[in-house]
Amino acid sequence: MNPIKKYTRCLLAVGMLLVLQISSNAQTPGKIRNVVLVHGAFVDGSGWQPVYALLTGKGYHVTVVQEPLTSFEADVAAVKRVLQQQMGPCILAGHSYGGAVITAAGNDAQVAGLVYIAAHAPDEGESEADNGKRYPPAYKSLVKGGDGFDYIAPSQFAADFAADVPKATAGFMANAQVPTADAGFHAIIHDPAWKNKPSWYMVAKADRIINPDLERMYAKRAKSTTVEIEGASHSVFMSHPEEVAKLIIKSTMQ
Repeated sequence: MNPIKKYTRCLLAVGMLLVLQISSNAQTPGKIRNVVLVHGAFVDGSGWQPVYALLTGKGYHVTVVQEPLTSFEADVAAVKRVLQQQMGPCILAGHSYGGAVITAAGNDAQVAGLVYIAAHAPDEGESEADNGKRYPPAYKSLVKGGDGFDYIAPSQFAADFAADVPKATAGFMANAQVPTADAGFHAIIHDPAWKNKPSWYMVAKADRIINPDLERMYAKRAKSTTVEIEGASHSVFMSHPEEVAKLIIKSTMQ
């Protein structure tokens, strides 16, 4: 082969390798590669599927906790069980009541940061129920069962919990609820993890389940990196998965 042609081909081959390397690097996760997602009351972990798909598509190792919602202690234990399975540091993200759960579980040595998605983040000696009285929410659809388990009235679920989720999906969520122990909402927080770990917070500006002003208070108090999503319902983790995934990815870059 002509030496000049051979040299040219070598240059082209090296160039292609560099392009492939740059493309590969663009998909490489941040410094922290593990993400644990924690759902809130009345739902299960399946609502995280769009966020899960986006994060795994970027190369993250993502685990979704399935809390039993039978007691606050059992839910914290479920998160800790998953944290023990992580191979290296992780980001712990929680939605709604799941925020209180990660506030208690987040002191685990594996946790490098906390992401709150329209979530409770109580301080020492606080409960989310008491904080809700300080900043009353808009919804009136909570039904307290005689057996100590609560649920959202199905006829009002879409309007109060998932106003910006497709109607069929919201209808399914309403009729596939996980009844949640009322005592969990009254659990008193001790040693809140956000005091010792960096945090990120997403405010859902049209949230009817948690008052957006309570969300803002939580974020400001924790000194969280904060974003606000216009028109977002309480189910912002489902209706705005791209923004949620973006915030979680940002937390992995520390």
